[in-house]
Amino acid sequence: MNGRVRLGGGSALCRAGSRLGGWHCAGEGALVGTRSSATPALTLGIGKNHNRHPLCCGTWQPAGHPEEDQTLERGQWNNKLEYVLSVAGEIIGLGNVWRFPYLCYKNGGGAFFIPYLIFLFTCGIPVFFLETALGQYTSQGGVTAWRRICPLFEGIGYASQVIVILLNFYYIIVLAWALFYLFSSFTINLPWGSCDHEWNTENCLELQKANSTFNVTSENATSPVIEFWERRVLKISDGIQHLGGLRWELALCLLLAWIICYFCIWKGVKSTGKVVYFTATFPYVMLIVLLIRGVSLPGASQGILFYLYPDISRLGDPQVWMDAGTQIFFSYAICLGCLTALGSYNKYHNDCYRDCVALCFLNSGTSFVAGFAIFSILGFMAQEQGVPIAEVAESGPGLAFIAYPRAVVMLPFSPLWACFFFLMVVLLGLDSQFVCVESLVTALVDMYPTIFRKKNRRETLILLVSILSYLVGLVMLTEGGMYVFQLFDYYAASGMCLLFVAIFETLCIAWVYGAERFYDNIEDMISYRPWPIIRYCWLFITPAVCMATFLFSLIKYTPLTYNKKYVYPWWGDTLGWLLALSSMVCIPLWVVYKLSTIKGSLREVRLVGALGSGHGLCFGVDLQPCSRIICMLQVD
Repeated sequence: MNGRVRLGGGSALCRAGSRLGGWHCAGEGALVGTRSSATPALTLGIGKNHNRHPLCCGTWQPAGHPEEDQTLERGQWNNKLEYVLSVAGEIIGLGNVWRFPYLCYKNGGGAFFIPYLIFLFTCGIPVFFLETALGQYTSQGGVTAWRRICPLFEGIGYASQVIVILLNFYYIIVLAWALFYLFSSFTINLPWGSCDHEWNTENCLELQKANSTFNVTSENATSPVIEFWERRVLKISDGIQHLGGLRWELALCLLLAWIICYFCIWKGVKSTGKVVYFTATFPYVMLIVLLIRGVSLPGASQGILFYLYPDISRLGDPQVWMDAGTQIFFSYAICLGCLTALGSYNKYHNDCYRDCVALCFLNSGTSFVAGFAIFSILGFMAQEQGVPIAEVAESGPGLAFIAYPRAVVMLPFSPLWACFFFLMVVLLGLDSQFVCVESLVTALVDMYPTIFRKKNRRETLILLVSILSYLVGLVMLTEGGMYVFQLFDYYAASGMCLLFVAIFETLCIAWVYGAERFYDNIEDMISYRPWPIIRYCWLFITPAVCMATFLFSLIKYTPLTYNKKYVYPWWGDTLGWLLALSSMVCIPLWVVYKLSTIKGSLREVRLVGALGSGHGLCFGVDLQPCSRIICMLQVD
C-alpha cells in the first residue's frame, strides 16, 4: 500500500540525505513521506512550519489525502501581551478576592504565608511551568499534548477536560448572581439595605450605621442582606430533594453571561486576545479604587491587622497546610488543561519560563493586595456594628453576596460602590470562564482537526458547548439549585481531584518521559535551562507533597453541609463522589484500555509513540531531534 505521514512542523535538525535507521531525511521540502509495502524505509521531507520540530507521533493518511488543503490554520497569539493577559485573566479570579483573604485570617494571619509560599515554590510554579511548557512544545491542547508525550497517560488529558466540563457548568452561575446584584444596584436605595420589601419577614432587623448597640435578643433575627440573598435572589428551598421552580430572572442573567462568553472566544485566539485587554485589566482598576476607598474608612486599620497578625501556633495544625495547598491549586488553574491550551498558541521560542514565574508572582501578589481591600471594608463594618471582625468575615459567595453588600450599605453613595464591586466580580469571573471554555474547545479541535478546523465549524462547536452548559446550569437556578451548586463546587473541581491529576502529571513527565529530556526540550525552546530546582520538584518534591496532601484530604474528609445547618442526604453525597470520581477514574481506565488494546508486547512498544492509527505506547520518546526518534509504524 502507499501512504503518507504528516508530522508536526519541523526545523533543519534532520540534515539532508542523512539516514536514521529506516528513516530517510531528504532535505527541506514538504513535510511528507512515502512508504510502500515493499519498502520499509520512510522517506521524509523536512519543511518549515511555524518554526517547530517534528514530533514522533504523527498520523498515517492515505496518499492524496486533501487535509492540508481544507483545514484552517491553528492560529497563534499576535503578541506576547495577549498571551500574558489571557493567562492572567484565567488564574486571577474570584478565589483571589473571596478565598485567599479569608484563609489568611483563619489560618494564622501572616503565619499563613509560610505554608503558602512553600506550596507555591514546590507545587505551584513547577506544575504551572510544566503544563505551559508542554503546550508550547507540542502546540496541542490538553488531551493531544499528553498523547504526543506519552499515549499511555493520555488519560491525564481526559481527566482535566472532565473537570473543565463540570467547571463550565457551575462556575458561570456566580456570574449570573453577580449580574443580578449589579442590575439591582442601579437604584437610589439598595434593595438589601432595608426590611420594607415583599420578600422580608417579620424577623428582619435593619442594622443602621448609627446603631452601635443592639438590644434585640431574638435568635431568629435576620438581616435584610441575608433575606435578599436567600428569599429574593435564590428563593431557596428547604433541601436538595425540593428543587422547586426555575428562577427566570437568574436564568436570563445566566443567558446574558453565556452570550458574552460566547462572543469573547468565538473566533479563537483572534477574539480572545483582544477581549482580555479589557477583561484582565479593568478588574485591577476596580480593585485599586476599592482599596483606596477601603483604607480611608474608620476601622480599616483594625481589619488589616486582623488580616495579617501572625499566629505562629496555627502552623501546628495540619488543616492550615491543607488549606495552603488547595489554595495554590485553586488559584493557579493547575490540572485543568487551560495552561496547556493557552501555551499551545505561543511561538515556539517564546520564553515561557520567565512568563510563568512572573505570572505566578502576579497572581499571589493580587491575592495579597485583595486582602487589604476586603478586610479594610470588613474592619469598618465591624466598628460600625460594634462586633468582632470574626463575626463579619466570610469566604466564598458569603463574602461576595452577604458580607460585602452589607458593608456597602454603610458607605456614602452606596449604589456606586455596589456597582463597582459587582462589576469587578463579573469581570474577574468572566475571563476565567471563557478561558475554560476555550481550553475545552481547543482540546476537542486538536483531537479532531479534520472535523472542526474548517470554516464556521469551530464557532458551531463553541455554540453547542455553550447551549449544553447553559441548559445544565439551569438546574442550579431553581429554588433548590444552591444545594446542587454546592455539590459541584465541593466535589467536581475539588482540591482532591486536582491533586490526583497533579501527581500523575509530574510522574509522567519526570519518570516516564524523563525530566532531563523535557529540560532538553525546554532548552531548545528558550535557549537556556531553567533553575535545576524545578526538575527536582518534578522528580521528588511535587509528587510527594501532592500525595501527602491528597491522602490528608481523604482522611480529613467531612460530608458537605449548607450554611453549617443543612445536612445532605446520603444520595446527595453519593452524587458528589460520582462527580469527583468521574475525572479521577479517567487516568487508570485509560491505562488499562491502552494496555489491553495495544498490539505486540510491552517491550516491543516501550520506546515508541503512537504513529498511524495510534497503536503504540511512548515511554520517554524524545520529540525533538530526528536523530533520537525511534518510531514503529503499524498499518492494519
